[in-house]
Amino acid sequence: MTLQTRIDRLKTGSAKVGCLLNPMGGQTRKRRPAIRQALDEIPAIIVCEATDANTFKTAINQLIQADIDLLVIIAGDGTTHAILSHLFTALPLTDWPILMIIPGGTTNMTALDIGIQDKPEQALQRLRDYLSKPAAPRLVQRSALRIEQTGIDSIYGMFFAVGLVARGVKFSRSSVKQLGITGGIFTCMIMFRSLVGMLVGMALGHRQSEWAPVRMIMTEENGQIHQGTYVFALVSALDCLLLNIRPYWGQEPAPLHVTLVDHRRKRLWRSLWPLLSGGGQVLQEKDGYYSHNTHSLTLQMDDEYIVDGELYRSVHSHEPLRITATGPVIFLVL
Repeated sequence: MTLQTRIDRLKTGSAKVGCLLNPMGGQTRKRRPAIRQALDEIPAIIVCEATDANTFKTAINQLIQADIDLLVIIAGDGTTHAILSHLFTALPLTDWPILMIIPGGTTNMTALDIGIQDKPEQALQRLRDYLSKPAAPRLVQRSALRIEQTGIDSIYGMFFAVGLVARGVKFSRSSVKQLGITGGIFTCMIMFRSLVGMLVGMALGHRQSEWAPVRMIMTEENGQIHQGTYVFALVSALDCLLLNIRPYWGQEPAPLHVTLVDHRRKRLWRSLWPLLSGGGQVLQEKDGYYSHNTHSLTLQMDDEYIVDGELYRSVHSHEPLRITATGPVIFLVL
C-alpha cells in the first residue's frame, strides 16, 4: 500500500490504527490508568503491549499483518529504537504505516523533536478528536541512522554518540534509573554527572577509564579524515535533543548532524552555551570544535557507543562503523 493511500485514509476517517504500548516506560508507569482510558475512547484501535525485544517484534508483526495505516507508539527512545530496527528489517520503507510517537519513556527525544510534547493521555485525546473529525494530516519527515559493522546486524535509530555522552548514559542505566525520575530532571542529572566525570578525567589526565575520552578516526563522505581523542562525538537525525539542546551548527543540506569536541579544546566553559544552544558557528575547528551535516561517514574505534540510549560496543577498531542516512520516515503530528 502506498503512502498516499494511507494519507487518503486518514483524511477520510477510514484509516486502520494500531498501537504498541510499553507499560514499563518511565512516563507510562506513572500514567497507565489515564493512558488506558484514553485508548478505550479511540474506536477500533488495535492495542498491543510489549516490554522487550522479542515481544516488540511479535507485536509489530501482528500489527503489520492487520494492515494498519497508522502505528501509534507509546514509549520512550529505547523502545522506539527497537521498533524502528525491526520495521527496517521486516518491511521496505515504502510499505511502512505512518508513525505517531507519543512520549511514554524516561527519555523521549524523538517524540519531542517531531513535535509531540503532550502527556501521553493528552496526545491520545488529540488523536481521538482528529479521527472523529479527520482532515489533511500534518506529517513530519525524518531520516534515521543505519549503523553497520562487519559481524553485527544493522542497527537503526535517531541518535548516536560516543565518549562523554555514552559514559553518561551508561551511568544512567545504573542505580540512578531506579529512582524513577524521568524527563528534564533526569537529563539534567545525567548532564551534571557527565560534566563532573569530565572534570575528574581532566584532573587525572584522562587516566580514569570510566570517563575517558574516545580515540577514533572519522572519515567523511568527501574523504576528509579527523583523527584524535575526543571528549565526545555525536551523529543525530534529530534537529533538537532533550532540554532543547542543539549541539551542532553545520550548514550542509544533509540529514545527519555530526559534532566533534576534541579533548584539547580551548575555552571550554565559555564555549558551553553556544555548543549546546545551536550557536556553535562562533566555535572554531582549530580550537577543537567541529560540526557538519552529511549523508554518511565511517568511524574506526574500539569503544562503547549508544544509539537512542541503548548501549553497544564496536566489534574491533580495524572494522569501521558505517553510519548512513535512511530514506525519510513519515510521522503524524497533532
